[in-house]
Amino acid sequence: MPNIATKKRIRGGGGAARRASRTSISFETAKFIERKIPLFEILNEEALEIVESNAELMLEEVGVAFVNNPKALELWRDAGADVDGERVHVPKGLAHKLIKTAPSSFMQHARNADRSVKIGGNSLVCAPVYGPPFVRDLDGGRRYATIEDFRKFVKLGYMSKWLHHSGGTLCEPTDVPVNKRHLDMLLAHMTLSDKPFMGSVTEASRAQDSVDMCEILFGAEFVQNKTVMTSLININSPMTFDDVMMGAMEVYATNNQACIVSPFIVGGAMAPVSIAGTLTQVLAEVLAGVAYNQLIRPGAPVIFGTFVSSIDMNSGAPTFGTPEASHILYGAGQLARRLGLPFRSGGGLCGSKLPDAQAAYESANTLNAALLGGVNFMLHACGWLEGGLVSSFEKFVMDADQLGVLHQMAKGVEVDENAQALDAIREVGPGGHYLGCAHTQVNFQSAFWRTDLFDYKPFETWQEEGALDTMSLASRRVKNLLDNYAKPSLEISTEEALNAFVNNKKASMPDSFT
Repeated sequence: MPNIATKKRIRGGGGAARRASRTSISFETAKFIERKIPLFEILNEEALEIVESNAELMLEEVGVAFVNNPKALELWRDAGADVDGERVHVPKGLAHKLIKTAPSSFMQHARNADRSVKIGGNSLVCAPVYGPPFVRDLDGGRRYATIEDFRKFVKLGYMSKWLHHSGGTLCEPTDVPVNKRHLDMLLAHMTLSDKPFMGSVTEASRAQDSVDMCEILFGAEFVQNKTVMTSLININSPMTFDDVMMGAMEVYATNNQACIVSPFIVGGAMAPVSIAGTLTQVLAEVLAGVAYNQLIRPGAPVIFGTFVSSIDMNSGAPTFGTPEASHILYGAGQLARRLGLPFRSGGGLCGSKLPDAQAAYESANTLNAALLGGVNFMLHACGWLEGGLVSSFEKFVMDADQLGVLHQMAKGVEVDENAQALDAIREVGPGGHYLGCAHTQVNFQSAFWRTDLFDYKPFETWQEEGALDTMSLASRRVKNLLDNYAKPSLEISTEEALNAFVNNKKASMPDSFT
């Protein structure tokens, strides 16, 4: 916990954050997406009822394991579950009853209030890649990630118009000790960007560090009453909740911070090969995880998470952008809405080694499924490569550019007087053109979505300028964004307090790389 000297700064943290947001250098960031289009629902009522009934049967008959967590077993026992060793058998109806206290939507507050996001309802919040140990760029190729790589990704996320969220572990900085890197990563999110961010989940103590640093940034009272972090709590599918992830969730739920309860499934390895069977397991695991979250603190914000890939039966490698994964995403979205929970899934997922055609096709399949499937929080929205092993700088800006397409699609079709354009049709008449008419002159700047990356020049111009492919254009954009990056303002005393906390924490323990 923060020391007494730090606590004096904490009380003014919320005001300091608000004052800083009013004076910060601002780059245009689109508001989180609010859908005005219908969602795609792949399961009929009978199918949904079958999956729900089978999930409850799994919870009661098979049960879920809470490993090395006596506290969790005691809470479940007190709630009415049958606890046998580390196996928790949840009676039919109990999980549904417990999750009713979870909110259907919530706001995650950013230190720049204009960049706070709504998670739930008809919203879609896009957050970048999470977790790869490697990075790749056109100049340096594939290599282990460093803290400097991490900081560059935070800056790119801050500068990306269509990206609403700074994310969490954008890459694993392997040049920083394992037990200390969460401090450097959080410090980068808090000082190099003013968008919302995620907390550490690799140990309960690191989750507590995340809460403590947020109390410096926002103020202790603000943190306890408002949600300022979203964090990813993966379930060890099938049906296992380990003490590390649950320990982190216990810290976040206790402190009113949001958790994504997310099965991590490779179909055919960690779940059945059938879509209905996988959806049954997903629902059972989420019900158990969300119910436990609410046992810790009723009303704590929590998100129904789903991460699913299929498996290549020849190589055993996970595959992405496949029809089966989209089917599961669509079905899981329906299940989340029936439970009244925000939904996390999707992203720019691909198995390709390079940001090439394979990467583009696979990523587009999942991005579009996320929009139409009702995803509220899309992790891995940009930068993901090689099945999640690599964070790619070029793919980061390629994906971030394409998120603009989702914004435009989500708007739907306007049919107001201006959109009907009857005056333009009358003005032009048969055989004319619309380039110079009054309606075009008024609307041309906002009529069509515009890429910041792709090349639409004539062939001759493109050739004269070097005949650059998309990866080369993306590399150029990465350098341009980083060259033009300007750090958002933060009150000096707040930044000093954050640095002091990080330095003191690091000094209090020896380095560990395991």
